[in-house]
Amino acid sequence: MIVQRGEKTIINGFVKQVRDLGKICFLIIRDINGEYQVTIKDEKLLSQAKELKDESVVRVEGKRVENPSVINGWELIPEKIEIYTIAEQPLPLNLSIKSGLDKEIDYRFLSLRIPRIASIFKIESTVNNAIQEFFNKNGFFTIHTSKIVAAATEGGANVFPILYFDKQAFLAQSPQFYKQMMMSAGFEKVIEIGPVFRAEPHHDTRHLCEYTSIDIEVSYIKSYEDIMKYLEKALQYTIKKVIKINQKELEILGIKLEIPKLPFPRITMKEAKEILKSKYNKEEEEDLDPEGERLMGSYVKETYNSDFFFLTEFPWSVAQFYHMRKKEDNNVTYRADLIYKGLEISTLAQREHRYEILLNQLKEKGLHPEEFKFYLDFFRYGVPPHGGAGLGLERIVKQMLNLENVQESTLLPRTPTHLVP
Repeated sequence: MIVQRGEKTIINGFVKQVRDLGKICFLIIRDINGEYQVTIKDEKLLSQAKELKDESVVRVEGKRVENPSVINGWELIPEKIEIYTIAEQPLPLNLSIKSGLDKEIDYRFLSLRIPRIASIFKIESTVNNAIQEFFNKNGFFTIHTSKIVAAATEGGANVFPILYFDKQAFLAQSPQFYKQMMMSAGFEKVIEIGPVFRAEPHHDTRHLCEYTSIDIEVSYIKSYEDIMKYLEKALQYTIKKVIKINQKELEILGIKLEIPKLPFPRITMKEAKEILKSKYNKEEEEDLDPEGERLMGSYVKETYNSDFFFLTEFPWSVAQFYHMRKKEDNNVTYRADLIYKGLEISTLAQREHRYEILLNQLKEKGLHPEEFKFYLDFFRYGVPPHGGAGLGLERIVKQMLNLENVQESTLLPRTPTHLVP
């Protein structure tokens, strides 16, 4: 952190490097915004500087002098050096080279000092704030729902059960039921950004057991096309913000973002299967697996020059019981996935708002109405037509920055093997 007090400049930060040349010493100090050179010639200050170890924390006060040959085009000639802490040596993580992901996560408090890694989370902050800002500007109410729930949103699959005093409860897979409760309450448009939990035993580059979900729900929609329009506009708005705010971070990461053109292509599941026929041997499956998503992402990029597309009209067999079915074909639903560079980042759908149909669909999926009584009660007293979506924040950032693993865009990943730190 740099503070300017009159003619004095103060740098607070970590000592990246001490270059001791005898009668002169150079300190490279790093803070969250960059690196700065401190040039020391004073004998008393030299003795202090020579005590320092890499990653020690200091406060340096002095005069800023223009010098085009050094970092940022200026250096600090210090008058005072205050040593806050001396870092133990050796460091458990080498901050000058790329370490393995597991080690970077194990020592997050150190790896976040690396500009490359810090840049990811600075951009993620912009993405979070931009999405929230977009929906605020579009009249959405921000809500915060309980993460301890009595019923599993998706029928009991992939949940973390917990003991809630003398009852069984679950960590929320999604705020889905509560978003719909807000529709029944007349709030019309809501957004929540918060953690959700999935007990998925995957060891891959795309899944997490806890992630940040961006959830929206909207009343009085004419179709799920209305939800698609919100998502594509929100992502266009967000990418514009990242380009404007995070130029330095994008440069560090070697990423050049382009503002996506609207509308994003829409491709039905049936059309996708036909497109993939010659290169994908899983036509009999109802959904696309990661390979299918990747292949379709490449097809859309080549055909439409778009990193995004909506995969629409999912079959009822892979839909949730609360998804609305197509009038013309009961085996198809008004559900879609948003694919970004070959990876699904959002699932959206129009919900079934008619009580009797919803009840029948729940039974058809083999679920028990008594376990969903609190949810079904919403629909007994009038609910407008509505729909919504959930987006994974970490997946958005992973794809935006061309990262190999979603854990790279997760501050503290929770996976089957990661519970600490």
